Amino acid sequence: MSAFNYIIKSCLLLQFTDRRFYSGRELTIGVEFGTKFITVDDKQVKLQIWDTAGQESFRSITQSYYRGAAGALLDVRKHANPHTTIMLIGNKSDLDSRKRQVTTEEAQRFAEENDIPLYMETSAKSADNVEEAFIKTAEKVYEKIQAGIFAGNETSGIRLGPSQNSALSEESQAGCCSS
Repeated sequence: MSAFNYIIKSCLLLQFTDRRFYSGRELTIGVEFGTKFITVDDKQVKLQIWDTAGQESFRSITQSYYRGAAGALLDVRKHANPHTTIMLIGNKSDLDSRKRQVTTEEAQRFAEENDIPLYMETSAKSADNVEEAFIKTAEKVYEKIQAGIFAGNETSGIRLGPSQNSALSEESQAGCCSS
C-alpha cells in the first residue's frame, strides 16, 4: 500500500472523508487532518489529507506542510515541491451561475495560463466530483511514481508499501550495476 499527502480545503476534506457537508463558517486553526483509502491502478492507496489554515497568522505553520505534499487541490506552487501535482478546484458548482464569483471559462483560462493541467468543478455540498477530484489527483501522482519522478521517500509526500519499495529497489540495482 502507498500513502500520498495532500493539501485541501475544509469543506472538501469533510465531504471526501466523511461524506457529509457542514455549512458552518468555522475557521481552520493551524492544521486539520483526514485519511481515506482509494484504489489506483488496482493498488490500495492511503490518502493523507491536510487542511491548512488560510489566515496570514498561520502562514509559517502551514507552509511546512506544503513541502511534504505529493498532490494539492489548491495552487501552493510557491511553497511546494516542484513536482507536486496541483489540481485547481472550482468549488460550489451547485450555485446558480449568477451567484458564482468565477465562471467556468475564467477558471479554465486561469489554469491554462498558470500551467495547472488539472481543473475540476466540485460541490462539497452535493458531493459532485469531490471523490473524482481526489482520485484524478492520485492517478497523476501515481503516474509520476511510475515515471521515476518521485522516489517514494517521506520528503516527496509519498510512502511506498513493501512490495513497491522492493520493486523500485530491484529496478535501481538493475539500472546501476548490471552489465
